[in-house]
Amino acid sequence: MMAPEPSQNKPEQKAYIVEDDLSVGQALCDLFDSMGVSARHFGSAEKFLDAWTDAMSGCLILDVRLPGISGMELQARMIERGCQLPIIVMTAHGDIPMVRKALKAGAVEFLTKPFQDEELLAAVKQAFEQDRASRQTREVTDAIRARVASLSERERQVIEMVTTGMTNREIAAKLFLSVVTVKLYRRLAMEKMQAASLADLVKMWEKI
Repeated sequence: MMAPEPSQNKPEQKAYIVEDDLSVGQALCDLFDSMGVSARHFGSAEKFLDAWTDAMSGCLILDVRLPGISGMELQARMIERGCQLPIIVMTAHGDIPMVRKALKAGAVEFLTKPFQDEELLAAVKQAFEQDRASRQTREVTDAIRARVASLSERERQVIEMVTTGMTNREIAAKLFLSVVTVKLYRRLAMEKMQAASLADLVKMWEKI
């Protein structure tokens, strides 16, 4: 597995490892390094929380049993913070309820120690792909929101009605405007939204 090439605009994907056993954390970093994957080790959940920013890209690999905040608690806190990093959970003391809880909360994989290197690498590859897809979706949504923010209040009103299926005449009656004026607002809004068609506009509106 090769790490994706970093670009000026996109952060480098990394495997963020939260493991209190220094030897295990170092071994995992060495494994990833040998595969060309960037990795960073944290000895506790608290240290990771202190370092975390929304710009981090890649995946989070966390042990369940940690001093202080546990791995499962960290997973819950990251969800509360709106963290989009895919999570891989690992433990030597897992049980079915724990697995279900982790996966239900959105974990990509639950690995029971000892596990094969190939299992972890496959899980990280899947997590990286999920992270890329998630970030692409958010980039598209953010771009659409920026276009919406550029609309005037009247343009937004017209577009909101257009996307519900209302005709120009119905919108004109609702807003006490002429049909010609509604068409003007509609054209200006379509240009600002960079929508090539009504169907294109509806799809954009659905995303936000």
